[in-house]
Amino acid sequence: MTRIEEIQRMRELEATLEHHNKKYYVENNPEISDMEFDALLRELQDLEARYPEEADVNSPTKRVGSDLSTEFQSVEHRFPMMSLSNTYSSEELGEWVDRIIREIGEVEFVVELKFDGTAISLTYENGALARAVTRGDGKRGDDVTNNVRTIGSIPLKLAGEGYPELFEIRGEIIMPYASFDRLNAEREAAGEALLANPRNAAAGTLKLQSSAQVAQRGLDCTLYQLAGNDLPYDNHWQNLEAARSWGFKISEHTAICHSREEIEAFIAHWDTERKRLPYATDGIVIKVNNYNDQRSLGSTAKSPRWAVAYKFQAEKALTKMLSVDFQVGRTGAVTPVANLDPVLLAGTIVKRASIHNADQIAALDIRIGDMVYVEKGGEIIPKITGVDMEARGADSKPMEYITVCPECGTPLVRVEGEAKHFCPNSNNCKPQIIGRIEHFVKRKAMDIEGLGGETVELLWENGLIRDISDIYFLDGHQLAALPRLGEKSAANILEGVRRSKDVPFERLLFALGIRYVGETTAKYLAEHFRTLDAIAVATLEELSEAEEVGAKIAESIVDYFASEQNKRIIERLREAGVQLEIKEKVRASNALEGKSVVVSGKFPGYSRDDMKAMVEQHGGRNLAAVSANVDFIVAGDNMGPAKRQKAEKLGVTILSLEEFMALISDAPQTSSEVTAETEVKRVDETPVQGTLF
Repeated sequence: MTRIEEIQRMRELEATLEHHNKKYYVENNPEISDMEFDALLRELQDLEARYPEEADVNSPTKRVGSDLSTEFQSVEHRFPMMSLSNTYSSEELGEWVDRIIREIGEVEFVVELKFDGTAISLTYENGALARAVTRGDGKRGDDVTNNVRTIGSIPLKLAGEGYPELFEIRGEIIMPYASFDRLNAEREAAGEALLANPRNAAAGTLKLQSSAQVAQRGLDCTLYQLAGNDLPYDNHWQNLEAARSWGFKISEHTAICHSREEIEAFIAHWDTERKRLPYATDGIVIKVNNYNDQRSLGSTAKSPRWAVAYKFQAEKALTKMLSVDFQVGRTGAVTPVANLDPVLLAGTIVKRASIHNADQIAALDIRIGDMVYVEKGGEIIPKITGVDMEARGADSKPMEYITVCPECGTPLVRVEGEAKHFCPNSNNCKPQIIGRIEHFVKRKAMDIEGLGGETVELLWENGLIRDISDIYFLDGHQLAALPRLGEKSAANILEGVRRSKDVPFERLLFALGIRYVGETTAKYLAEHFRTLDAIAVATLEELSEAEEVGAKIAESIVDYFASEQNKRIIERLREAGVQLEIKEKVRASNALEGKSVVVSGKFPGYSRDDMKAMVEQHGGRNLAAVSANVDFIVAGDNMGPAKRQKAEKLGVTILSLEEFMALISDAPQTSSEVTAETEVKRVDETPVQGTLF
């Protein structure tokens, strides 16, 4: 073929493959075999390799993804992605419906399944996918277009006619149960941590840096809302039907209702039937159909008044408890986990469930061989919530809790006031050591890329690490020689280790894994004592002077630094060059000098961390709880009513975001520069059209 003929063939293949993608992913009605489809795809890939300048940005070959790493750019939504208000009872739902009818009169409602995934906004220009953006904070989200292009049910080019030149369509990216089970089976076989649920798995997959990995995980997408200034119809239902004709996957499980009774009948039907669906749902969404009615009803600062979500109750399953394993965590805490007769729950097969501690075993009188009730919330491992006593056998015997560590054989201890038993052999109990290393390298601690749980286990098994300080003395040649690593992975690990030496002192302190010392406490300790050496020699009384450090935390810190092994680890970390003291930051002003501030609620354009960083930049100190010691509270949207009530009772000043910004803006600047580490940038708040969720 000539060049012109081959380029024409490329266009033909693009159209053919898009047609078959729609038949397979959207209509569930494939017309050709996978082998035939793959042959057409390979032909197009070969032609694109020959004529890369002619390749379409939305070519079907993009479904395969790329191994190139990408950084996600923050993008402003043209239309805010609002959240829905939730209701959990028919009474609350009835009140909402009655209010709508009182305000609007005769009204049509559209009822739809609420998919349990991660929200996405797709922008189409001239019939082609231009951009895909996550919800983010509702005003800005991450551009994940390259990853979304790999999802087969999302059309890269639209079919039919009548679509606007420019519009957005919102929906939910989900991971079907089959994909979720397959992924967790692969992770379990590889010794990796299991994913908690399909919703978290979908959200995590969408943020992978390799779109080729995304393509392999089997994501799906259902669309449920359009936005634009030139939509073909003046109501939600007809626009969804139009979108279906353009090639979008729109749920078939929708209906138009005119009354409270019809809505409740739809909910009752799907509260049972949803268990047969191949993906997770957690409720029903009810929307006013007509756009003029929607505009009349308006929105609150957070959610539209013309839509609400009815949330289903958590599912339960009844199954037999076969045995109990006892797992040891990084702090030495022992957690009993029940092994179950496999049972279907919320679309997945459940084989294990948490029992939490000895007190729960006693309170529920859980015994081996019992028929137990299991619930699955957001946890990785579901929990046992009850026992069917009528099904208990006559030979049943109460469970005896273990008395020694199942890993190292050390007698367990139980601290007064603690619910769990602990293994005190912290320096020689393998799961505790590995757990501390995994904690040390995680993102909010030292953030060392390449050292996930599987790799840490590999280094342990091969004798390369025995504690956290060994990380800084790893040998590149030894790393590269390990299975599944190689030179590139070894180099990435060593680079991550090098960068971690610049991690601020407060994060290093958190990374040490001192019992009870979380992120916030570590920050207060760092600010109060300034150096690790000062913390190491501080008395119980001196430690208790630091903000939010009580007797229990102080005792834990003293015990940590009394250990000769921990002292040796600290000296090796010092030798490695990590940050063992707080770095002085350039202040923007002294406007809040000596002031104690509580930040509460949500703030348009700022994260909670942004707000706290501004307090510190202007000389203030952040407190978590309202007390008489607080000088003022910066209150955003959804400030907790209990916190507000306590502040008013104590007479603590409450400032709005605008008042706070005025306070720090009017203060004389201490420096013309603010370090890059502490600078906070205001999110652009350009007005946008429309209100969607």
